[in-house]
Amino acid sequence: MKNICVFAGAAAGHNPAFADAAYELGRLVAGLGMGIVYGGGRNGLMGRAADGAIDAGGHVTGIIPKFLDKVEIGHAGVTKLHVIETMHQRKEMMYAESDAFVVLPGGLGTLDETMEITTWRQLDLHKKPVIILNINGYWDHLLAMLETVIAEGFMHQDHLDHFETVATVADLLPHLKALNDA
Repeated sequence: MKNICVFAGAAAGHNPAFADAAYELGRLVAGLGMGIVYGGGRNGLMGRAADGAIDAGGHVTGIIPKFLDKVEIGHAGVTKLHVIETMHQRKEMMYAESDAFVVLPGGLGTLDETMEITTWRQLDLHKKPVIILNINGYWDHLLAMLETVIAEGFMHQDHLDHFETVATVADLLPHLKALNDA
């Protein structure tokens, strides 16, 4: 079974379209017979993605550090919940368990995870797909910032090839089908 790692906020945000997309993503992944790997929380967009997969009969692996289990509260409904020690272990385990990464809206943690996994790809430490789900243009400012980084000479234009951007969950379908068929 292929596993899709979902990076997403532990908060739901103000726009209900984000939570709807997270839930839809979980259902889509499960419907393709793929599993979800995520940060393990029951709240926010993280929890909605897990709920979507669970409701569709999918396999969900949560990975949460002990100290966050008190804040984000581990999702009791997942197939497997790993309670580990550190954020570094969380990211390492999420990477090891996953065949691709999908980025939903989120805050600093989501940015950290996204930048790290994309940097690993830039450094040729993996070839796994990284797909930014840019719902309602949520990531437009980040993408514009990366263009500024390029314009100022701190990054090469071809580094943008280390991730893809899609606007809707439906736009993910061909990417996930290709991965599942590989």
